Amino acid sequence: MIYADYNATAPVRPEAKQAMMAALDVGANPSSVHGPGRAARKLLEQARSQIGLAIGARAQDLIFTSGGTEANALALNGVVAQLDGKCTLLVSAIEHEAVTKNAGYAGVPVETAYVTPEGTLDLQWLQDRLAKWDLSRDGTPILALMMANNETGVIQPVMEAATMVREAGGLTHCDAVQGLGKVMVNVGLLGVDYLALSAHKVGGPQGVGALWVRSGAPLKPVLFGGGQERSLRSGTENLSGIAGFGAATEAAIRDMPKLQALATHRDAMEAKLASEAGITVFGAGSDRLAQTSNFAIPGFRAETQVMAMDLGGVAVSSGSACSSGKVKRSLVLSAMGVEDALAESAIRLSFGWDSEIADFDAAAQVWLDAARRTVLKSA
Repeated sequence: MIYADYNATAPVRPEAKQAMMAALDVGANPSSVHGPGRAARKLLEQARSQIGLAIGARAQDLIFTSGGTEANALALNGVVAQLDGKCTLLVSAIEHEAVTKNAGYAGVPVETAYVTPEGTLDLQWLQDRLAKWDLSRDGTPILALMMANNETGVIQPVMEAATMVREAGGLTHCDAVQGLGKVMVNVGLLGVDYLALSAHKVGGPQGVGALWVRSGAPLKPVLFGGGQERSLRSGTENLSGIAGFGAATEAAIRDMPKLQALATHRDAMEAKLASEAGITVFGAGSDRLAQTSNFAIPGFRAETQVMAMDLGGVAVSSGSACSSGKVKRSLVLSAMGVEDALAESAIRLSFGWDSEIADFDAAAQVWLDAARRTVLKSA
């Protein structure tokens, strides 16, 4: 089986497995003050340092969570609570549901920040909206903008947007779940106030994530209990998961040049499919994650493609993989102005740390064989 669904979950790296087993052998609570507890705390803080180093941050500004969804929820609900609801959320039209749904339940006004047909935030729209901002009426502007889109791989202008928002007296939250280990993520250069991460996208285990919070940025906890994670996220930390997260992040940063080199093979695959089948590649005119390809051909429904690829030994996705196994039309592509008929035929191939060059050619051939049995059979 060729695995081409890394944006959903990357296979666990051997470094992460090793770190997790070592943490499980410690078998103690990081909050305990005895010897085994101190050993557990040492592993916890080592992982915090590994992840902090990867994003150019102080380790103490990282809060461990159960995953990217909780990290996004903590950022959005926590800042709204700290500001007593005196704010308006500007949520990009291509955000993951972990952001859009939490924003919708935050109890404050939410506005959509529009994107261009190439899938990047419309900076002119943002500039115009902020120019009309009324702090007494709208409260603090809070922008939610991802680092890179999980479906198209399009990299967002986070630094430029965060600068605009900061100059308007606002705050920026960045969902960097898809960016870590694929592009440079440096919180100081980005100028954001909050940044969400997830272990299983970089080859760590599922069920662990982190939120970076700029020192001094407003944030209240949304979970209460024993006061772990500086009382901003109570609950005994998932020590083995966090250890795996740290090791996987370190390995991902080390391997990032190798991953970025996959763009050449991704581009060659797309060129072959465009030449032989006339596919439309979404976001091709923008900077994209090197290992992500999202494309479509009219009349070849996404669910049919996913099943055909699976039967042909290639694992791929249609849209976001966080929708309980459902195959549905992409809201991201709709936000980019893609017609429904074409959006319903979009699939995503995403490669990663354990992919081989031959995987690109093999995946393309399986897709072409399936297309020729259906939409291309009369050509």
